[in-house]
Amino acid sequence: MFERIWRASLAPLIAAAAAIIISSVALIISGNDPIDAFREMWKTIDSIQSVVIIVNVSVPYYISGVAAAIGFKMNLFNIGTNGQYLLAALIAGWAGAEVSLPPALHVPFVILVAVTVGGTWALLAGILNVTRNVNVVVSTIMLNYIAIGVSAFLLADFFRDDSTGGLVANTKLMPESARLPSLNPIFELFGVDFPPNTEVFGFLPFAIILGVAYYVLLNRSLFGYELKLSGMNPAAALAAGVNPKRMVLITLFMSGAVAGMIGLPFLLSDPSFLKYGDAFPTMLGFTGLGLALLGRNHPVGIAAAAIVWATIERATQRLGPIGIPPEIGKILQGSFLLAAVIAYEVVRRRNDAAAVAAAAKATHDLADDSSYEPPENLSTGQGAGAPV
Repeated sequence: MFERIWRASLAPLIAAAAAIIISSVALIISGNDPIDAFREMWKTIDSIQSVVIIVNVSVPYYISGVAAAIGFKMNLFNIGTNGQYLLAALIAGWAGAEVSLPPALHVPFVILVAVTVGGTWALLAGILNVTRNVNVVVSTIMLNYIAIGVSAFLLADFFRDDSTGGLVANTKLMPESARLPSLNPIFELFGVDFPPNTEVFGFLPFAIILGVAYYVLLNRSLFGYELKLSGMNPAAALAAGVNPKRMVLITLFMSGAVAGMIGLPFLLSDPSFLKYGDAFPTMLGFTGLGLALLGRNHPVGIAAAAIVWATIERATQRLGPIGIPPEIGKILQGSFLLAAVIAYEVVRRRNDAAAVAAAAKATHDLADDSSYEPPENLSTGQGAGAPV
């Protein structure tokens, strides 16, 4: 058990050490003391308010990572999660603000709209792949640009809230019935004292449920086995009665559906948004691709990667006022991701070499065992299916 945990933790530890070293070198080159910088970064995150902000920021990152991981499980690189969630957030934000429903139905309605739009947009890439053999990477990248353009067009000409005026385009605010309550009362039961204007977003439980469903469906079910088999060897999957083309369509729809949920924490929980507009967070989909790689497509690993990513972002916010370039956070994130990918590959090759060596040793020991006798049919050259 301990050895398994150690092997799983080795690559991230190596990556973290490499990222700290690279960032320290960058700080020294810029004329700053790395120790002072990291000390200031720790002060930034050493508070309840910072922890809450990190958790809230981690939720959309985590959802984005899960969306990418679903495609990775089938060797499909859904690069279009960014466009999928932006288009889904726009239509879900507009639809949620236009209808009047009780709270028990309003929130599920907004989620359903977002999931449907995101999944349908990703499905277009699947249709192009199975009917015209268009590479998924190429099609999803192109669909990204189309989704961004369509979103801007719809927001400016159809979904804009003209009652607010101004140059910034927004949809209408979500009504109270479509807003998720804060989770603060739950944590306060355990003695947590929150500063003013600090709320744990109500979308957190949905992200946890998503992670559990992802793990069970893709790692503990026949469907998950068929999905991975279709990605590794489509011919073998077809011989086993699994339609690889059908699995491509299902996988991309699922990935896009989860991607459609990336913007929901802002629409349903964040008091500073509760609408879609020009200031809506972008680029979260691309971040999820890296988080899925960091987390090795495992929900716990993706969650840890999302928290680390959000922590670095939060920790570097106070560096600018004290004269330290805040861009050091980007260097820290990028070097951590690059080092993690390299470390994972090195550790994988090392484990493979160790497994081959163990198998060779076991074979050698078996050959040296004088008490071992081969089966009679093998010694006469007759296999199980050979004629007698």
